[in-house]
Amino acid sequence: MIAIGNFLFRFRNQLFPAIIVALFLLAPPPTLVSGGPALTLAKDLCAVLVILAGLALRATVVGYKYIQRGGLKKKVYAKDLVTEGMFGICRNPLYVGNMLLYSGVFLLHGNLLLVIVGIGLFAFMYQCIVYAEEAFLEKTFGEAYRAYCRDVPRWAVRFGKFAESTEGMTFNVKRVIGKDYSTVSAAMLAILATEMYKFANSKPVEHNILFALGALMALVGVATAAISYMKRHGAFRERTAA
Repeated sequence: MIAIGNFLFRFRNQLFPAIIVALFLLAPPPTLVSGGPALTLAKDLCAVLVILAGLALRATVVGYKYIQRGGLKKKVYAKDLVTEGMFGICRNPLYVGNMLLYSGVFLLHGNLLLVIVGIGLFAFMYQCIVYAEEAFLEKTFGEAYRAYCRDVPRWAVRFGKFAESTEGMTFNVKRVIGKDYSTVSAAMLAILATEMYKFANSKPVEHNILFALGALMALVGVATAAISYMKRHGAFRERTAA
């Protein structure tokens, strides 16, 4: 699993979206779940709430203490052992947020088999990545990391420790926008694309709804490009202490 995790860590940005697209193509989303429109709407609202919970968790993590998760040269790497902020209440809060995002997207799709397979597959892949990271961190930081593992759970989020873990820290809104806008954009596009996929397979095809969803996707794309432009020109650059 460590070897699989190292491979996934290196190629996850390309592999994970491709897996989602492949699964969606293999199993088109049902227009209605059993039980009719009301149950379908409740399911979709639940899915969106799960996605928003994932985004909120990621924003909280980044806003208090950001760590570079991309590694070094696409390999697992960490310069420092980060234990403050949200990392004081969960060892992998960003990955928990990601799992909520993926789970919400699969739930929004609505095919029961795909929901089970998709969530199970991504849970396995993230577990492999975590094992690879843990092996590196234990080798690099030794007893300090083992003590951290004994004190902080791998996946559970101890919200009761939130105030203690973030004491004296300031939430940085600019950092959240600058570092996580692409994740928010990807989540919004995934929601809109999934809904377009549903309505494209409905009988009769609702062309007005498809047009509205397409327009929203274009709007998200423009907003993302604007934030990216602002970031390149220093709008979200953090001030360094003199």
